[in-house]
Amino acid sequence: MAKDVGRKVVASNRKARHDYVIEDVFEAGMVLSGTEVKALRMGRASLVDGWCEVTNGELWLEGVHIPEYSQGTWTNHAPRRKRKLLLHRQEIDRLESRTREKGQTIIPLSLYFLDGRAKVEIALARGKREWDKRQALRERQDNLEANRAIREKRDL
Repeated sequence: MAKDVGRKVVASNRKARHDYVIEDVFEAGMVLSGTEVKALRMGRASLVDGWCEVTNGELWLEGVHIPEYSQGTWTNHAPRRKRKLLLHRQEIDRLESRTREKGQTIIPLSLYFLDGRAKVEIALARGKREWDKRQALRERQDNLEANRAIREKRDL
């Protein structure tokens, strides 16, 4: 049986880039049960309410919803259980020290399979204020309008 090659995205948190300023990105492995892996392979997960927390020197992913596997029996997993993330000790220590600063948090950006192994992309982020979000939206609209005007001018 051939092993899956490449990156297959299961879920992404698109709203995270709107709500947070991403400062640093890490890739972490996940400790999962068998039914969680099968549910992820079906492409069902939600990162919307997810966050990460360092407890006793270990990084934990919380609030992420992986629905129960439809063919699972009594061995099925709890959909919103805490899941341990696998990172190097220096990375966990750096994340722990940075999250002690005011306004810093760790959020999941995407959940994917890389060469058959479940990975999560997490980010050290700082929450945006309401005016930051409006300003980013205004800049995006201005860039779109400028690009549209350049394209129209080029087509004439």
